[in-house]
Amino acid sequence: CDAWGFEFCFALSVSGGCLLKYDVVIVGAGPAGIFSALELVENTSLNVLILDKGADINKRKCPASRGFGCLNCEPCNVLHGWGGAGAFSDGKLTLRAQGVGGWLDKYVNEEELQGLVDYVDGVYTRFGAPNNVYGEDLDRIEEIGRKASLAGLKLVPQKIRHMGTEKCAETLRQMRSFLDGKAKVQTRSEVKGLIVGDGCIEGVETVGGDKILAKYVVVAPGRSGAEWLKSEAQALGLKTLNNPVDVGVRVEVQAAVLEELTEVLYEPKLFYYSRFFDDVVRTFCVAPYGEVITESYDGVLTVNGQSYMERKTRNTNFAILVSTSFTEPFKEPIAYGKYIARLTNLLSGGVVVQRLGDLEAGRRSTEERIGRSTVVPTLRSATPGDLSFVLPYRYLVDVREMLGALDRLAPGLASRDTLLYGVEVKFYSSRLALNECLETPIKNLFTIGDGAGLTRGLVQASVSGVIAARQIVKREKHHKT
Repeated sequence: CDAWGFEFCFALSVSGGCLLKYDVVIVGAGPAGIFSALELVENTSLNVLILDKGADINKRKCPASRGFGCLNCEPCNVLHGWGGAGAFSDGKLTLRAQGVGGWLDKYVNEEELQGLVDYVDGVYTRFGAPNNVYGEDLDRIEEIGRKASLAGLKLVPQKIRHMGTEKCAETLRQMRSFLDGKAKVQTRSEVKGLIVGDGCIEGVETVGGDKILAKYVVVAPGRSGAEWLKSEAQALGLKTLNNPVDVGVRVEVQAAVLEELTEVLYEPKLFYYSRFFDDVVRTFCVAPYGEVITESYDGVLTVNGQSYMERKTRNTNFAILVSTSFTEPFKEPIAYGKYIARLTNLLSGGVVVQRLGDLEAGRRSTEERIGRSTVVPTLRSATPGDLSFVLPYRYLVDVREMLGALDRLAPGLASRDTLLYGVEVKFYSSRLALNECLETPIKNLFTIGDGAGLTRGLVQASVSGVIAARQIVKREKHHKT
């Protein structure tokens, strides 16, 4: 492996496809893959190719965002393409290394990880991320934490740099422009499988039949590619570890209900241990003055949320997720999450929305009941229905307990008019066994980001890309000496 001499991208006709050679192939153009590429082009002269099954960022258009409802585009333009799912996310940069954002602390010590978080934050600001940071008013945060404790909740304080959906996309566009001419970017190019020989990565094969040889392969498929990565790992005999399965609902309330929390913290990160089942329940992806949106994973429709820097609604939405760690012999957490989402799609034709008061009364919501709610839904395509036909009893009990605790912290949150959208599922549940530089047992094959089960957010996904790239830089410098 170490003796390979690579020339820049030559092509030969091979069985209807092409044979290509690069030094590094990065699979996935989300934040993890982008930051790997940035680190490589700024510190080496390696020839880098970035592949993504979606479109380039200026060609990513979601019909649902223009009022047409989700058309189940394949691939989903919200999730795939340059920038990954992060491109049209809320654009939150969580600047805390510990306790949130993933599992990188299992590979990197706390001090080093915080340094990497700060470094990544600096790169984002260099490319246009705004200067506004939440979570710096320590006195008010301490008071919120005290009130949370009285309600049975644990507040995890964190600093948040909020870009907003539009500014996040613009920042990622600037990164795309910077890489133009320094790395090859090939969108609309889906990777079918990895090419391995004698315990060393040799390249990748695309769905179109191209074989791309490379000394290093960095796999960063995003959450939507988690299932593909797991199947590839199984085919190659790589050990995978199951992360907890995150299933829940997206809650929508009037923005004033959470304003005291969001104006200080932007995203209040709250944890709760349910009384009945002792499950970990948490808030996730708070979108102040934002919108509820849909995402399509291989035809399975789920919900998410986003908020813009300039365009604001009267509502705030956030997820309540229940984390469940399954034991042997269960090995299919992603399939389990998709099963629940498919059941929701089967019953509603898409996403279900229900008033909390209707759920508590044991009845389905109707158009008429939703219409008289004080909370006007921002996702107009959602179908009024009954989440008790979709979510397991255990999850419903956990969600309702969490809502009760949150109501003690933010009175009015558990109003009968509070809207619940189902379901929200996070597909990053399988994690490969990796070393401290995020390399698999297959030499020079790295897996990073949300799709590798390592991270769950923009910053730590970006950090994972830096970790893998720096190891490649280190090896190349060693070879030259």
